[in-house]
Order: sequence, then C-alpha cells, then structure tokens
Amino acid sequence: MSLNFNPKEGLIVVPTRLFGSQGDIIVHLALDTGATGSLINWDVAVLVGYDPGVVQDRVQVTTGSGVEFAPRIEIIRIETLEIVRENFPIICHTLPPSANVDGLLGLDFFRNTYLNIDLVSGSVDVKIPDNNGEGRIRR
Repeated sequence: MSLNFNPKEGLIVVPTRLFGSQGDIIVHLALDTGATGSLINWDVAVLVGYDPGVVQDRVQVTTGSGVEFAPRIEIIRIETLEIVRENFPIICHTLPPSANVDGLLGLDFFRNTYLNIDLVSGSVDVKIPDNNGEGRIRR
C-alpha cells in the first residue's frame, strides 16, 4: 500500500480507522518513527467507546514536558495502509490542540512489515511479508 504526502510540509498524516463498542471513526494519526508505541487522544478513545480513566494498565510516556504515566487500552481493531491489527494496545494521552492530529502511529504498529518512507518523492510504502518471508507491496 502506498500513501502520498507533501515532502516539503510537516507531519506525515495517515487516515486511520479505529473500532470500539460505540462504532468506528476515521482519525488522522501522525506517522512517528521516533515513537515506540502508538497513541491516540483521550477524547478519541472516549468517542468510540473506551474509558481510559478506569484502565489499570499505565505506561511511562516521555513527552516534551517530562515523564508521565498514561493509560494503555486495547483497541478492538485498527486499520490503515491495508494493515489490520486486532486487540491492539494503544496509549491514551491528551494532545494539545496545536498538534493538529488525533494521535501517533508508532513503531509498534509497523512491526513485521517493511516500511519505506521516501522523503524525496513524498510516499510511504508498506510491504507485508508473505509466507515465504518475501516482501510484497500491498496496493
């Protein structure tokens, strides 16, 4: 699967579908290879039916303002770039309005895939290994 973006502008924003007990929603997540874990805005989690406030699982998150502990929920299903993850753990945190995204797609989402970000042409290509371990482009 390929996604085009403007390489002369800021973030690489990936439309992503999240599923919860209240239905599904398309959100805009920044592709962040500097993040080991994926993250969604607390309000988005609530909108699709999760309650991060009652979750016992908390993880340490390093932000620009320091270290915090944030709830980690398990999303029923998350889909983007033709990748589907079920029962996917994701961190909930409040993002500032200036972020202009609903969260981050971190390295955990792209595990077991080939990810190529071309900052010259402005494309993201995701290859999912087939049964032989060979990569193939999902289009």
